[in-house]
Amino acid sequence: MLGVRRVAAALLPLRAGAPAAAMSTLLVNQPRYAWLRELGLQEENPGVYNGRWGGGGQVVTTYCPANNEPIASVRQASLEDYEETVKKAKEAWKVWADIPAPKRGEIVRQIGDALRQKIKVLGSLVSLEMGKIFVEGVGEVQEYVDVCDYAVGLSRMIGGPILPSERPGHALIEQWNPVGLVGIITAFNFPVAVYGWNSAIAMICGNACLWKGAPTTSLISVAVTKIIAKVLEDNKVPGAICSLVCGGADIGTAMARDERMDLLSFTGSTKVGKQVALMVQERFGRSLLELGGNNAIIVFEDADLNLVIPSALFAAVGTAGQRCTTARRLFLHESIHDEVVTKLAKAYAQVRIGDPWDSDTLYGPLHTKEAVKMFLDAVEQAKQQGGSVVYGGKVINRPGNYVEPTIVTGLPHNAPIVHTETFAPILYVLKFKEEEEVFAWNNEVKQGLSSSIFTKDLGRIFRWLGPKGSDCGIVNVNIPTSGAEIGGAFGGEKHTGGGRESGSDSWKLYMRRSTCTINYSKDLPLAQGIKFQ
Repeated sequence: MLGVRRVAAALLPLRAGAPAAAMSTLLVNQPRYAWLRELGLQEENPGVYNGRWGGGGQVVTTYCPANNEPIASVRQASLEDYEETVKKAKEAWKVWADIPAPKRGEIVRQIGDALRQKIKVLGSLVSLEMGKIFVEGVGEVQEYVDVCDYAVGLSRMIGGPILPSERPGHALIEQWNPVGLVGIITAFNFPVAVYGWNSAIAMICGNACLWKGAPTTSLISVAVTKIIAKVLEDNKVPGAICSLVCGGADIGTAMARDERMDLLSFTGSTKVGKQVALMVQERFGRSLLELGGNNAIIVFEDADLNLVIPSALFAAVGTAGQRCTTARRLFLHESIHDEVVTKLAKAYAQVRIGDPWDSDTLYGPLHTKEAVKMFLDAVEQAKQQGGSVVYGGKVINRPGNYVEPTIVTGLPHNAPIVHTETFAPILYVLKFKEEEEVFAWNNEVKQGLSSSIFTKDLGRIFRWLGPKGSDCGIVNVNIPTSGAEIGGAFGGEKHTGGGRESGSDSWKLYMRRSTCTINYSKDLPLAQGIKFQ
């Protein structure tokens, strides 16, 4: 899932709404965007929810990346708002934890249904405020819906084993309980889905949630929370079970340092994630980190190029290169290098660029002007280090934050820019000769999120999956690096943070485990046969 960007998701400050963003110029007031009202959005929106809406902090205006026009504003949380919200969330947890898990699952199911009813309009908001194309915006909401469906079944399955005891008349069991309050800091690039991964699973486990989304996608955070709040209200449970605090550096830091935050899930850059991890560790707290990814696709000489070209295109260009699973390195066997580069450049030329909410568009803008600058800086560094731009490399002359999807060849595998994760649509194409060397090159970067090979060799496939193959958390064969399903655990190794979200046994991260020994006999035998008489 899931990596400019995500820096803004957490601790770094963000500009306030410019005075020029007068009410009359806001997109929310224009007839073309009247659908924003269907999500309960208005000119200025309260950015704090803890059972009631409020907010006494700075007013921040969010902008559409496709034209840099102001959409609407959000009044963020003050530290006083944060303090009040944490207290209410902790009180709400006492109610939520007493509700049986299957009944909690039923409420999560209703949240999924409520999202289904708003899927297109909410997907449109994702396109408008984040900048990803409409089909991806709808797909992101669908991912939250899917996780809700998954969580419903999980609510009847979570639990620990009964283990054999070495002592007669004794039972040895594992008891799993909710951790309590889960703080969730999400990034701009998946402003709906990542919260869904965390909150749906955390809720069925019996936790309350406190969400801080990226300041640049605050309207999405408000709209999603309004949908959830209605479901909680209809079920007569405290709204603070799913609290919201929109904010910047001060709120993110407060969450990281707060001992009442029993688990802090952070999605963002490796740089900021390290700061978060150290603050949480200083108080011996728990953190779940989903950080950067410098993901590679490896194409062997026996690969099916009919799979390779569309896979590389989607992985590198999808979401304008702003997925944490975006392919940033493409290793091609030297015997097919030139052929693949030629075909890939032709495929790039056919990508339809336009407004993200237009159904024909396949490629939209970068999220911010700062991201455009980072893109240009990376292209220049690639040239200085010996790379050749064979496609793209420039800013597109149109309103908004549009850049050309870019292919760079001729760099060595260990060039500094190749080892730098740039959150933009730049693909470094690199040559290799042998399997052993390219597996090592896949693993030599600091991050370890996603990876993929294209081959028909069964032996090679299982070497790739084995202990000397990819060191990533996502290890694919004959598919792109991006586009993970919710049923598997999502996350990565090394500087990606080691956290796991969504499927498989990721639910365990949102719970605490107790080993319980029950003596139902009249004797008191000690373990390991110890006699104490």
